[in-house]
Amino acid sequence: MKIALTKKQPWKKWGIIVSFSLVLCYAGYSVSGKATKSIPLQDLSFQTVVQGDLDIFANAYGEFASAKERLLTAPALGKVSEILVRPGTKVTPETIILRLSNPKLVQEVNAANGQLAQQLAQREAFKYEQQSERLNYQGRIADIEAEIEKAELELSVNMNLMDLGVSSKIELQRAKLAVKQESKRLDFEKKKYKQFIEMQSHQLTQRDITIKQQHAQVNLLEQQLDDMKVKAGINGSLQTLEIELGQSVQLGQSLAKVGSDEVLIARLRLPQNQADQIDINAPVLIDTQKGIIKGHITRIESVVNSGSVLAEAVIDEELTSNARPALSISAQVFVRHQQGAHYIQQVPGLRPRSKQSLFVRDTSNTLIQRDVTFGPLSKNKLVITSGLQPGDLLVSSDTQKYSKYPQLQIIE
Repeated sequence: MKIALTKKQPWKKWGIIVSFSLVLCYAGYSVSGKATKSIPLQDLSFQTVVQGDLDIFANAYGEFASAKERLLTAPALGKVSEILVRPGTKVTPETIILRLSNPKLVQEVNAANGQLAQQLAQREAFKYEQQSERLNYQGRIADIEAEIEKAELELSVNMNLMDLGVSSKIELQRAKLAVKQESKRLDFEKKKYKQFIEMQSHQLTQRDITIKQQHAQVNLLEQQLDDMKVKAGINGSLQTLEIELGQSVQLGQSLAKVGSDEVLIARLRLPQNQADQIDINAPVLIDTQKGIIKGHITRIESVVNSGSVLAEAVIDEELTSNARPALSISAQVFVRHQQGAHYIQQVPGLRPRSKQSLFVRDTSNTLIQRDVTFGPLSKNKLVITSGLQPGDLLVSSDTQKYSKYPQLQIIE
């Protein structure tokens, strides 16, 4: 039996080794290329990290509102008979916004005036009646005084006759008794007259109180009737009108609202995460698109709505020419003073209160990717909380397409 032996071919072994080596080289080249990707210097822009004291301001948005507002309500039942002013119109305190009609109210005013006139006439009649009664009292007192004078005269005569022995003793006693009795009558009548004067005074006071009450009722009804001409009450502009011509309204129903134009406040929406750090009286810089005006916080609400907290600020300077109620504004609200803060100028792509992987230039013209944590944005200055040191050069241009590379080589 003849056995055929296969001759070994060493070139196949070397081919496998070379192929494997080429794969390893390609992989090494790929890894090396990923770590040392090049980028032209002219394609880059940098921001230098600065250290220094910084006033932290919170960005806020909102609108102007009238500092003085007046709600106009219906003074009585009525129907809208005339509308003279529409929303947006400038008004003064005496500007008539609309007129209401109420025939029943007119009748009530006339009836109240008639009753008042009747009460005044009755008081005058009562005064004359009491005056006549006073004259009667005064007449009776005068009569008694005359009787006393007559009795005193008789007493004097009887005393003289007694001295002459002509008059009897009983006549003298009778004369004395007459004087005494008439004197008592006079005292009693004067007391009655005094009580009558006091009683008359109380009766007049009672009538005056009734007349005063009726006067107040008449004034109230007349004021209600006059208020049917609904006036603005303050300087400003008509902001809302809630009724239509011919509409019936109830007592106290809201008709319109007037707000001041020259005295304004700023209503601002503060970020929820910074609202609790802002103090009352904190300075505010308000941008009206025609200038920056200063103010200060006077009120901060505690309710959070859609991630913001409502606050109000009083204006401390003269308003710009475009200032008006409902004008949209932006503002910078002072939060705190931070010493030794690290910050850069804000550029597109850098997000406040976030953590981002960004390239930083080192001394060997290499860009190294670092994790950088940003804090708040204040007046276009972005605070850095970690990841960078003063003097570091942060790449501020768009390097998103290089994010997969841990470092880049700068080509001059």
